[in-house]
Amino acid sequence: MTAADWGLLMVAATAAGWVDAVVGGGGLILLPAILLVAPQLSPQAALATNKVTAVFGTAAAVVTFARKVALDWKILVPAAVLAAVAAAGGAAAVSLIDRDLFIPIIMVALVGVAVLVTTRPTIGTVAAARPPTTRKILVVVLLAAGCFGFYDGILGPGTGTFFIIAFATLLGTEFVRSAAMAKVLNLGSNVGALTFFAVTGHVLWQLGAAMAVCNVIGAVLGSRAALARGAGFVRVVLLVVVIGMVVRLGWQQFG
Repeated sequence: MTAADWGLLMVAATAAGWVDAVVGGGGLILLPAILLVAPQLSPQAALATNKVTAVFGTAAAVVTFARKVALDWKILVPAAVLAAVAAAGGAAAVSLIDRDLFIPIIMVALVGVAVLVTTRPTIGTVAAARPPTTRKILVVVLLAAGCFGFYDGILGPGTGTFFIIAFATLLGTEFVRSAAMAKVLNLGSNVGALTFFAVTGHVLWQLGAAMAVCNVIGAVLGSRAALARGAGFVRVVLLVVVIGMVVRLGWQQFG
């Protein structure tokens, strides 16, 4: 790769880290950039190398959020482990899934997210009047970890976004808190998928490590922006990213 190619990937990694920290979906920035610069890579190698970057960026976002947002680690840590196991299973099942059918389903889900956030402006911007019970939190978090963790291993785009929407709608948490919780579980799913890809020999470690540095910078800046500007800012970014993901997936599927 040329110096310009490396520069493009570093910029893309920084932007992906920022977006991923705020609302998820950073993979839809970085993955196309990797495939553009290195079209000779297999999809598995591109996904695997992106996961190296994502693990470090997500970990940086978790640390930044945890300093400002009180999190229930007794629930989130076991859920993150579940997400890791589910993601590894999803990565192992990649070859069994017909992506030509899977991507339109995800597009429909993302459109539903956009409609929900648009028509119900209080979602994620105002905390629920009645806090959810511990049992409800446990059920929702574990179900999200299993389902979205598996999805992250198979495909991945928008995993953090789906976590955020699930927590905001089902638990009534504000977007900033939802984002903080999502990062913990997304870290688990990233580690699980990366572990599988590493064992199967698909990771380009040098490229992944270089992008990880920029991704961490973007993740720290993004999480700080979310904390400073609040739920309204996250809501706007969420809508922009969801629309962008629908357009990108639509182009990939039908373009």
